[in-house]
This record gives sequence, C-alpha cells and structure tokens, in this order.
Amino acid sequence: MHRAALFLREETDDIVRCGLCPRRCAIPSGSLGACGARGNKNGKGIVPLYGHITALALDPIEKKPLFHFRPGSMILSAGFAGCNLRCPFCQNWHISQSADAPGRQMQPGDIISAALHEDSSMIAYTYSEPLVHAEFLIDCMTLAHRHGIANVLVTNGCANAEAAREILSLTDAANIDLKCFSADTYAEVLGGVVSTGNTVSVFETVLDFIRLARSMGVHVEITTLIVPGLNDTAEELDSCADFIASLGKEIPWHLSAYHPDYRWNAPPTDPAFIREIKNRAAGKLAFVYAGNIAGDENNTFCPHCRAALIRRRGYQTDISGLAAPADGERFFRCVQCGGETPVNC
Repeated sequence: MHRAALFLREETDDIVRCGLCPRRCAIPSGSLGACGARGNKNGKGIVPLYGHITALALDPIEKKPLFHFRPGSMILSAGFAGCNLRCPFCQNWHISQSADAPGRQMQPGDIISAALHEDSSMIAYTYSEPLVHAEFLIDCMTLAHRHGIANVLVTNGCANAEAAREILSLTDAANIDLKCFSADTYAEVLGGVVSTGNTVSVFETVLDFIRLARSMGVHVEITTLIVPGLNDTAEELDSCADFIASLGKEIPWHLSAYHPDYRWNAPPTDPAFIREIKNRAAGKLAFVYAGNIAGDENNTFCPHCRAALIRRRGYQTDISGLAAPADGERFFRCVQCGGETPVNC
C-alpha cells in the first residue's frame, strides 16, 4: 500500500531525515530507520509497513491497561511491527524488534469495518509501538472518529512534538509507558541514541508527550513495568510518582510485574515489592494498581465516600458501583453518594 510519508525530510546525497522521534534517523537510500517502519527509496521518504497489521483481537479494555475509561468494555485491538526503542526486557519483542513480523495488509477502512462488525465502540493501537506508524494512525483515527469510534493509544510516548500533537489530537485515551525516571537509562539501556552516536533526551521527550496528552484533554493512564536491576529502587519509583502527581493526583498508575524475556534474565519482580511501592505511592496518587500479580484485586473506590465503584479480579469487572452520568457529563457518578467519579465514560 502506498501513502505519502509524513515527518520525513529529504536532504542532500539521497539522505532522508526522519523527524518523528528524537532519534532523528538519517536514512540512506534503500535503508530503513531504527524502528524498521520508516525508510528511504531513491531519496524519497517511504512508509513500507503502512497497513501491516500483526494482530487484530477483541480485548477487555482493562488489558491495555485502562481502568478509568469505559470500564467493562471490549475493545478492538490492532497491533503493528517495529519500535523506536530497544528495551532488552521487551515482553512483545517478537513483533516490536522485527520489521519482518508476519501479518496481513489492511486499509484503515478494514479496521473500522472490523470494529463495527464486533460492535466495538473503540479501537486500540497497541501490542508493538504504534507511533512509528504515524501515517496509518492518522488515517485510521480520523476515519474512526467519523464513525463515532473512540481511539485508544498504547505507547512508549517517544515522539517529537509535531507528530505527537497531530496524533494526540485524534486520541481519546492513552496508556503511556513511563519506563523509568532516568535519562541515562533511557539513553544507554533502552536505545535512546541517534545514528551519529549523540545521546538524545528520549526521557524528556516521553515526559513532554505525557504533559502534552494531559494538556490536550486526552484521558491518560501511566504504566511502569518494574524490572529488577533497572528501575526497582524506591527512590526512582518515588520520582515517577512525584511526576505523575504533578500533572494530576487522579491519574491512574499501573505498576506491572516483569517476567524474564528477550535479553533480560533477572528473576521476576517480587510481588511483595510491587505491593510495597503501591502502598508507598498511595500517599501521592489516588489510584495505584498492581498488575501481573495473580490473585490481587484492583478495585476502584469513590474519592468522596469510599464505596467500591469497580471491583476487578483479573479481567473480570463489576461496575455496579457506577451510576450513569447526567446528560453532557463526561464522568460516571457514584451509586452510593452521587458524587462525580474519576471514571471516564
């Protein structure tokens, strides 16, 4: 499929410069950028993986994870190939670290048709890194809104301001990874280095992406995969909590347990440590959830009367504590006290 490339600028000597993310790859003719999804053909920017879908599935929205956006709903999830980071602990490395991941070609209209067929009012762009497929996102998200379908972005947030603003203007809800709170870790471990060898501030780019999403009215939730030996100090996780709280204490923070995969062989995250960080962060954030821990409940309570709004066990969700909002309101209300909840409808 052919589509004009965005955020790719032609330079001298048949070089194309990609401006999508802070890597700003200089791509020679016949080559691809670091993400594997953006390239150069005869000195022209190309998007060779436009419409290459590696997975299409109907998921509970809690799997994204989004806990405060249309809880209990099913969402059509579309996956891609490639990524602009190189996380050695990647849990989806089969598709994120290879542009050759098997898939099928789909037009944006095919995705919309699939959502309508499944009676899904939402589409999630997920599994691998959707931002490196900016052109497809923009086309599909625009068409989704025309059909009254909401757009959900599950992302590492590693995109420069121009691309970020355009994509976020079409985004209704996002779960954004905050992988750590260290510029050095983002640069040296997660792959935040451009082809010239200069370190770029991927870390600051991610923080700016989160700030921008909030400022544009996108429903935002944050996920941090707690990886032993990478980001598992109380001090660093305190810094994550402080940053999130500075944008809004009501922003949900998902603490996810790591398991050994790809190139990281540390033992799985200790569930007791995640619970400790969850309790520690509760003094700064109103909603902190522990993920990938068997048997744990992740209930949501009313901030006014402390009644249970949503009860969760795994992906089973009881939303009987939520009352429908009044006309024109954006948030559910509490059945018990009638107060406005932080749960977006």
